[in-house]
Amino acid sequence: MLLDVKAPHLSSVIPPTLPWKVSEVLLPCESLTRQGSGINGTFGLAEELRCVIAVIRHGDRTPKQKVKLKVTEESLLNIMIKYNGGRPRSEAKLKSAIQLQELLDATRMLVPRTRPDRESDSDAEEVEHAEKLRQVKAVLEEGGHFSGIYRKVQLKPLKWVKVTNSNGEVEERPTEALMVLKYGGVLTHAGRKQAEELGRYFRNKMYPGEGTGLLRLHSTYRHDLKIYSSDEGRVQMSAAAFAKGLLDLEGQLTPILVSLVSKDSSMLDGLENASIEMEAAKARLYDLITSGTNTADSDESAEFPWTVDGAGLPPNASELLPKLVKLTRKVTEQVRLLAKDEDKKLAERRLYDVNTPYDQATALGKTNMDVDRIAAGLPCGSEGFLLMYARWNKLERELYNERKERFDITQIPDVYDSCKYDLLHNAHLNLEGLDELFKVAQALADGVIPNEYGINPEQKLKIGSKVARRLLGKLLIDLRNTREEAISVAELKKNQDDHTLSMKTEKEDAEAKSKLHHRNDEARRSTTSNTLSMNETPIDQDDDDEQTKYRLDPKYANVRTPERHVRTRLYFTSESHIHSLMNVLRFCNLDESLQGEESLVCHNALVRLSETRELDYMSQIVLRMFENTEVALEDPKRYRIELTFSRGADLSPLENNDCEATSLRQEHTLPIMGPERLQGTGSYLTLETMEKMIRPFAMPEEDFPPPATPAGFSGYFSKSMLERIVNLWPFHRQSSTVGKW
Repeated sequence: MLLDVKAPHLSSVIPPTLPWKVSEVLLPCESLTRQGSGINGTFGLAEELRCVIAVIRHGDRTPKQKVKLKVTEESLLNIMIKYNGGRPRSEAKLKSAIQLQELLDATRMLVPRTRPDRESDSDAEEVEHAEKLRQVKAVLEEGGHFSGIYRKVQLKPLKWVKVTNSNGEVEERPTEALMVLKYGGVLTHAGRKQAEELGRYFRNKMYPGEGTGLLRLHSTYRHDLKIYSSDEGRVQMSAAAFAKGLLDLEGQLTPILVSLVSKDSSMLDGLENASIEMEAAKARLYDLITSGTNTADSDESAEFPWTVDGAGLPPNASELLPKLVKLTRKVTEQVRLLAKDEDKKLAERRLYDVNTPYDQATALGKTNMDVDRIAAGLPCGSEGFLLMYARWNKLERELYNERKERFDITQIPDVYDSCKYDLLHNAHLNLEGLDELFKVAQALADGVIPNEYGINPEQKLKIGSKVARRLLGKLLIDLRNTREEAISVAELKKNQDDHTLSMKTEKEDAEAKSKLHHRNDEARRSTTSNTLSMNETPIDQDDDDEQTKYRLDPKYANVRTPERHVRTRLYFTSESHIHSLMNVLRFCNLDESLQGEESLVCHNALVRLSETRELDYMSQIVLRMFENTEVALEDPKRYRIELTFSRGADLSPLENNDCEATSLRQEHTLPIMGPERLQGTGSYLTLETMEKMIRPFAMPEEDFPPPATPAGFSGYFSKSMLERIVNLWPFHRQSSTVGKW
């Protein structure tokens, strides 16, 4: 700042990424994050931001995949026994590099050098088994190294026999096991960019009246930040990329992940609690789609379209299903031919050749798209044609069962996912019919995905409360702790003001007495006494209560209340928790204990949500709490809650009417839609009302385990945390003294 004012010729040579640099571009993310109408600021000058809570979905990823096959090969069964502790009826989970390498070595020996002929139907099972083994081998070889958070294998014993060992003892020995290989779901370079840019957007837009935004809070020790993530790798890396943009950090994502992101699988993972209800919803959804019943014909549904069973389903859903199967087969056949050509080339190589390794940072979150692979006509990323074919072939086989003449509607979201991924990242392959397939899959997915979390508002509320129960409880704890801290600060400030007023009154009384004393003695004072009076010290000059305060001066920091701390809690999770939390916010007033209460979401927002296609990558729900300092502490209107949401990267890859979107698609990235308000204009949602509406669905505070707070932790950043952040910040290279910072 000093250089900017006094020596601009020197200031120009300083790197422009310094957070306090006046010339820094404050809105670097406008090209990716579209401005919306949701950030409605404060209601008055007396309002101050107290808390920002966001629940955010992960960024763009590769399609999630799963391979299941029954194995009887002794080498694979031996691996299971080795890693399940020698217990014949226990499953083994393989995730480490050593374990996966051992499995790869065994699989290589089992995969035939050539593909078997498909002329005979008698060996269909053998052909399918060989194809799946080939797929397992290709997955394990992908990238040339192992990164355990993206590939894991389960071996579950299915059959056993009793055998006599060398000691003459009878023991069980597994003879068949189920191998389940899960892979994919990797954060792409586009996902990393989306998360980082959204972090920058939050830094500049979510913290009003703070000059340089979040960095000002951060540099004045006034910011209480915690970041939580689920157990999934793509979610963790999204959180790390977001933190990088939020705090203007440099370097790779791995150290940021380790330093700043806390994994909380119990709060942000799993759908087990609502599995029964979700299965019932899917069964009812299947009946609605296949029967062709249109449930949205009543007069009530015209005004409240979200109240009917299966809201959002296209009226011709039953007619679209056969078309979806036909187009999926068309795309799959084209990819099969590409994979066949690739397989011929691979057959010319030696059996143990693998791909050239690349660094781990690339595997954990690419920074750029694969220009060389695209130029060579290969799929983007590390996926080859063989795995691309396996992805589409699995969808084709499971989407429709010809023997049973039955559609599997649970595959519709996966077909849509694969379509969107290939249109965005593999458009250069020019797959015929992919555009048309995407439109059909999108029309069906727009109805299927929201209804998997409940077929009507009552069921959505029940499922949402079960899935997000722990998260809802944590949100209420965050808001309550913020309020209690704000009350403590307000009471402390009031006591300080009273003390200052008391000291001022005592000083004024002393000065009055002194003046009276001086007037009474004035006639008797001599020249000597006048000389002595020149050496007297004013009464308040050495006042012990007036101590020097080493603190930030608000008039230079653009900070109105230095005592105020802003609490930020960021929860990164998957689509299931975004839908569940949103459904509770929308329909919480339907609970029996809240009959007659208005919804937390206004009517216009309910209409927009019913028309929203999907809560896509980087979609988010944001709660901001403001404090009105002009209202009494006990007044419910002291604390106001603002609710906004964003649909995330909810833009079709086929839309060409936007130059900005077209430019981003060339980088395989879709823009993130701006925030939208969930409340009506002029509405005032108090913290008290928010608590009353959410409490019936949230985990009680007493059920949460006590926090594991390190000794000496102040409630904000500990010294070790500060040191780690300083090591990540770009100006660390100019100044390595943590204490001075």
